[in-house]
Formats: sequence, C-alpha cells, structure tokens
Amino acid sequence: MELPEQILKALDSSQASNVDSLSLADSFGIDHQKIVGGIKSLECLGQVIQSEAYVIQRWELTKEGELIAKNGAHEAVVYDNIPAGDGILQDDLKKKIGDICKIGLGKAMSAGWIQINKESKMIQRKVDSITDSVKANLNLVAADKINEIQKKSIDEYKKRKLLHEVNFTAYKLSKGSEFSLTIEKAVTELTPEMITTGSWKTANFKSYNFAALGIAPQAGHLHPLLKVRAEYRQIFLEMGFCEMPTNNYVESSFWNFDALFQPQQHPARDAHDTFFISDPANASDFPPDYLEKVKKVHSHGGFGSQGYGYDWKVEEAQKNILRTHTTAVSARMLYKLAQEKEFKPQKYFSIDRVFRNETLDATHLAEFHQIEGVVADYDLTLGDLLGIINEFFKKLGIEKIRFKPAYNPYTEPSMEIFSYHEGLAKWVEIGNSGIFRPEMLLPMGLPENVHVIAWGLSLERPTMIKYGIDNIRDLVGHKVNLKMVQENPMCRLDKDNRDPVATLASVTENRWIKIEEQLIFLQKQLNNIQGGASNQTFKSAPNKTSDDKFLDIVIEMDPEHKSQAMKYLALKLSQVNTVYFSSHIHSTQVKGSPPPLDFWPESSDSNKKRLQHKLGLTLIWKPVGPDAVLKMGNPTKSQVIKGEVNVCRYLCRLMNSNFYENSSNPAVNVHWIDYQLDALHQLLHCNFEGDIMPQLAKEMSLCKRPQALTGVVTLADICYASISFRIRRVKSQACLASTFVPVPDMSK
Repeated sequence: MELPEQILKALDSSQASNVDSLSLADSFGIDHQKIVGGIKSLECLGQVIQSEAYVIQRWELTKEGELIAKNGAHEAVVYDNIPAGDGILQDDLKKKIGDICKIGLGKAMSAGWIQINKESKMIQRKVDSITDSVKANLNLVAADKINEIQKKSIDEYKKRKLLHEVNFTAYKLSKGSEFSLTIEKAVTELTPEMITTGSWKTANFKSYNFAALGIAPQAGHLHPLLKVRAEYRQIFLEMGFCEMPTNNYVESSFWNFDALFQPQQHPARDAHDTFFISDPANASDFPPDYLEKVKKVHSHGGFGSQGYGYDWKVEEAQKNILRTHTTAVSARMLYKLAQEKEFKPQKYFSIDRVFRNETLDATHLAEFHQIEGVVADYDLTLGDLLGIINEFFKKLGIEKIRFKPAYNPYTEPSMEIFSYHEGLAKWVEIGNSGIFRPEMLLPMGLPENVHVIAWGLSLERPTMIKYGIDNIRDLVGHKVNLKMVQENPMCRLDKDNRDPVATLASVTENRWIKIEEQLIFLQKQLNNIQGGASNQTFKSAPNKTSDDKFLDIVIEMDPEHKSQAMKYLALKLSQVNTVYFSSHIHSTQVKGSPPPLDFWPESSDSNKKRLQHKLGLTLIWKPVGPDAVLKMGNPTKSQVIKGEVNVCRYLCRLMNSNFYENSSNPAVNVHWIDYQLDALHQLLHCNFEGDIMPQLAKEMSLCKRPQALTGVVTLADICYASISFRIRRVKSQACLASTFVPVPDMSK
C-alpha cells in the first residue's frame, strides 16, 4: 500500500476527529517529512482531506552536541584522561585527547576539578570524582525531555553552540467532503484510445492551470556588456555615425602609437603597460610615403611643429602588440579617408576590446572595452567638441557634465569628462576627449582646414553601475556567474524624454533654486511682510521670530549709470507694500556734480519712523560702474546681488507682479524673458566697442517673442527701455528694438 493510501486508512480508522502528522510518523516509523509529502499528494486530489498547518518549536543538538552526548563534555574528558597522583604534562594531554584539550582545560579549572602544580608544571586532579551534567542534560534534549533542564543550563549550552532551536511545520488532518479510501488519479492527457472507446466522456480530467508558467526553452543569453553595448551603439547610429571595423586585436606599434604622434620613448610603449606579440613579432606592410612623413614629423617636425627631435626607428614601429586603444583603428580610417579624391565629412564610432598590462583588481582588467566617437569635418572647434559630447551624454540620460583640461600626446586641447554621481554625491571621471593634433592629421594627407574631434569612455564602468556589480571580475572572466547572465534584464538607459515646455520649466526652476539657496535671509524676512510676496514664491523661513518684521534693502547706484527701471519698479513696489524710501550720497562720490536726491521716491508717510514700515529701500549713490549692487539685512552679513538687470529681477519678485514670473506666464514666456534679460546684462557689462555686441543683438532678435506676450509689458521691456540709451552704439539697434514693445518714458 502506498503512503497516501496508508494516511487515508489511518484517518478513517481513527476514533478522533483529526489525526496529527507527528503521530502518523511515529506509528509508521518513518521520517516526518515523508508524511508531509504524502499529505501534499492528497491535497492535490481536491477535497479528499482537510489539513491545518501549525508550527512546532523544539531544541535539537548540534554536531558538537551529539558528540558530547555520546563521549562526554570536554572538561569531563580532560578529567578522565588525567592520571590520579602525579598528573600529566599539558603537551602529553593534548597529544592524548587532541584539540578539545584547550577548551576542556579551561572549563575543568573553572569547575574546580583540576589544578596545575607550579613547581612541576603538571596538571593534577583536584577532586576524587565528578558528575558530567552536560552529557546528562544533552541526552535529555535528545530524548525530547528539555523541560527537565534548568533554563540557565539551556542558555549556556546555546552559547556554547551545543544545541539550537528549530522550527518545523506539522499538520492536523481531517476528512474532506470528497473523502474516499481509494485514490483515483485524474487524467492529464487525452489519448486516441479514449476517443475511440468513448471513455473520455466519463473520465476525471485534471483541471488545467491557465496561470502556470511554461517551461522556458533553452536559448542563448546576451551578456550584460553586450546589452549595454547595444544601447550605446543605437545612440551612435541615431546621431548619424558609421561603425568602424575593429576585428584586428593584433596591431603594429606604427598604427597604435607612431601614427598618433606618440613618441617612441613614451612610457605607454613599455612592456609594463603593453602586451607585445612574440609570433609574429613584427609587421612590415606600411604605406611607404606615409611612413616617411611620420618619421619626419617625429624626428624633425613639420606642418608648423618642431617634432620631438629624436632618431625615429622603423624597428620600433614594426613591433606587433595587442592594441591598447581603438584609436589605432581611427588612425587607419582617417588615413583611408585622406586618400579619397575629394574629402567628405565623416562620423565614426567603435566599441570593442583593448588590452593593457594592468594589475588585476576589483576595478581593473588586462582586457576591457573602449567606446570611441570620431568626427572629421571642416573648421571644427572646441565648441563643436563640447556640443557633441553634451548631446551624446544627454542621450544617455547624463546632463550634469564638466570638463577638465588634460594632456594626451595626440590631442590638443585635451579634456577629461566628469559627471555628477548622485549616489556618491561627487563628480567622477567618465571619459576623455580632445582635438587630434595637426602632426597626426596632416601627414595622412587631410586638408589643413579639416579638424577631427574625438572622445572615448569605458564600457565596463557604466555596465557595472547599471547592473549593480561592484567587482569587474564578476563581469568579465572565468568567474562570471552564468545565472547572472541569464536573469539580468535588458539594458534601458535612462534617457531624457521631456517635452520642450517641461524642459524650459525645469531650466527656470533650477535657476531660482540656485538663487533661493543664497537668499535664506531674504526668504525669512519676506514671510513676515504683509502684502508682499506670497509664501508660495519663497520657502518657509526656519527659526522665525517675532522680531523679524522689517526687511532692509540697500541699493548702490552709480550716478553715471542711473537706472530708470529700478526707480519705476520701486514705485510699483510701494503700491503693494508699506515702503520707507531714503537716499544718500556715499563719501567716495566726489567727482562732478552730486546726483539729484529727488531721483528716488520719497516715503509716502515720512512722519512714521523707519521701523514702523515693513520694507526699507535705501539708495546710495556710489561709483560702482555698470554694476548696481543690492544688499539685504545686516550690512556685516548681507546677501549681495550684482548687476542692474539682476537687481530688477529681485525688485520684481518682491511685488509678485505680472512683469515677470507668475501663474499667467507659462514656462515658454518666462524662458524668453530670462533670455532677453541675460542678453541685456551682457550688453551692459561687455566692452561697448567690441564685436560681440552686434552679434549678441542679432541673437536676441532671433529669439522670437512668444505670441502670448504680444503687446504685454514684461520686465525685459522695462529693462530695455531703461538702458537703451546706453547701448545706442550697437549696429543692430533697430533689429534689437523690434523684439520689444513700446513702453512709456521711464523718466516720467
């Protein structure tokens, strides 16, 4: 009889309403887990039985505990092996009972069973007889009589790891609604015989589980490196790049170093950094004319360069190596491009293996992958390089980019690329870039006005970050976990999919976040000014006190650069706030006639004291040049804002007016206002005679005014009307003025 049928028979013959799985294991004389297996088989048949699980906690002996229960405690073994009388030396005792000697000696001495004779150094018995309570108690545990042992002893044995608590599940069984002593297995397959005989009509078919997962077919799986590589490759293709052939791992030193204008004495060409090939050791197939040009530019210079001034040897160039970078492939492609009858701009990329004689650790391998992008075109500049790198990393979802000057033998200028790592909260290097030197390009035969920009980065580092791998040897090599390769999801880089309006909103928001971080004092004061800026505009002020009821703003203005816009905004501000106005002449103002003190508005209620107002605006005439300086709060700890246009921004924000940011101005409108204000700020502070002004004015006019701002007076219009008389030397004055709306004379 099979086990499930035995369980049914025991359940049917039982006098009780239910049967315990533990009692079944005892009566059948088999392991409890086999009983559990039989119960699970019966549960699959439907309502034949009903089972109720419950958890049992019990103490069991560890392997060391079982050994002690059989042979005795370590301290008892030590006592039993010490001869009565003279005793035994410790070394002899250790040879006799082994490793338990050290533990047993300590326990036996603590129990007062043994002692060491100081003169003879012999270990001797101290008592005539002992009781091995540890062995006795552990045997009680094995007999499931732990209740007879004191809790103090249980805690000690647990600490000595002689026993441990285990939990296991048992079941109480009762008859189900479909209880039967015979087991009829459900049919799982429909056979031709069942159809022929018609037995399928009365057969008990097993219900089909539509939620069950199918068995995954055996198939290959892409390695995480290949998954990330596919994403990078797609980005290059989207940007119009062509992939270079990179299937030659063995490269000659000529294409790997010499063609890149890297000197033959460079440390990278040493065996400590590069793997040299022994068979074949040398290469010989080089373009002879190009070889001579490379030799000349290295030894004697040329193309405007003085070279390195050493005796260039073809024997060094012929040495075969495992390529140290894919730039060797770029050199071959650029030389091939130079041999075309007519130069055509090209964009190349490659993602493949390179080899360097590195010391292996968690972040370095002797074999890794390099991602490289190359653009060849007429009159490319550093600005083109910065722009295309920014666009490339933006497609990767990386927008916080910085550049640091660096040195490369074959690029000038050269830059290291850094990105802000949110997890590490610091800037980390992610790549290298530069413009290829003329000493590299001109010997190939490329036109003089053709420049080549390039950048490169690793494939392993972003893959480790993407998949949370902290040891590169778990990603590449013989220790790779195949389960990790199979189960990791496809790579999807976090790209920027925001629409233009949301992008402009984010730009504007980031601008004011940076400003507000520097104006905590101003924010705290503004929250206490009745009728001033709303709490939605500024953050809640921490540590606000009842004394913070007055905001004092000081504006320094040069008499030669009087700002009508600031006067206009100050008057507007007085309409929404109780403002105390005052003006003074600084002691440094000695040249020429003093400025008119009536330029600045007077307080509407001058009889009130200064601190009875909510806001104080003080104008100080001082030779500060085109920079108007705004100070707030305590003069010794003031927040300082420079620039006439920037001061107008803050005055406008104080009144929460429609001139600048408010709920009726969507992000596109605010972005246009900010763009024009920044341009006006540059016009005020650049050299009036410089060539930049007409170009800047042209760019301002190209930034079209949004349709929603037609006929609306903005802060940009107010500032333009105020400073237009100071920028009349701009050649594109008429073109610039066409972007603004006519506004009243600010002086009136």
